[in-house]
Amino acid sequence: MKKIILGVVVLILAAAVLLAYFAMQGPDLTAYEHLKEPAISTRPPQKMIVVEAKGDPNVVAGEVFETLYGLYYNIDGVPTWPLPAPRARWPVSPDMPMEEWIGIYGLPVPDTVTALPEHTAVPGMTISLTTWAYGEVAELLYIGPYDEERPVLEGLRDYINESGYAFVGAHEEEYLKGPGMFFRGNPDDYVTILRYEVRPVAEGSDMEETAVDSDTAVEDTAAVETVEEDTGDEVTVDE
Repeated sequence: MKKIILGVVVLILAAAVLLAYFAMQGPDLTAYEHLKEPAISTRPPQKMIVVEAKGDPNVVAGEVFETLYGLYYNIDGVPTWPLPAPRARWPVSPDMPMEEWIGIYGLPVPDTVTALPEHTAVPGMTISLTTWAYGEVAELLYIGPYDEERPVLEGLRDYINESGYAFVGAHEEEYLKGPGMFFRGNPDDYVTILRYEVRPVAEGSDMEETAVDSDTAVEDTAAVETVEEDTGDEVTVDE
């Protein structure tokens, strides 16, 4: 009974946190001035709590983020404020029906986290502790509704190609401000960083052959570390 009560309290707390984070928080965009135009930089690997779920993100994302923050708040020693911004990778074609989309949602955690807290499996979701590899990335700050970002994403891909790079894998989104659990807010005010991993293209090679389209599975296998949900044992997958 105590575990059930604790679980309910954690879910309520996670919902409240999401409401505060997405609906009330207005990120200080001065820290992202350099991304108002597309830019290429280098990012270190990031350990993440990851939830993979299939379905229209307008329907499933709320439960996914509630699950992520519920797990986060059950980990000892993680920062409680400011909270890390959630991210998602989209290994799908935007032409697919949204109910068929697969979203790989993630929440950053410190490198000191080595195991997921005890939790109950959520039907339809795969939960893991994983390190997302990055390296060179192309990024762009986007302000506006999610359903209008496609031409902006295409512009980012054009910039990548024109800069002598090719994008690798699916695009990633980092949600600095978005809809809350209970209130959608104004979609025109949503703030998202659009991101691709990129690789330089050798002179004379075909960039189109080097690039991996966004409807292709995404994960770079270099230094990927996963904690299996069912056993809690840590498995390292070497390159």
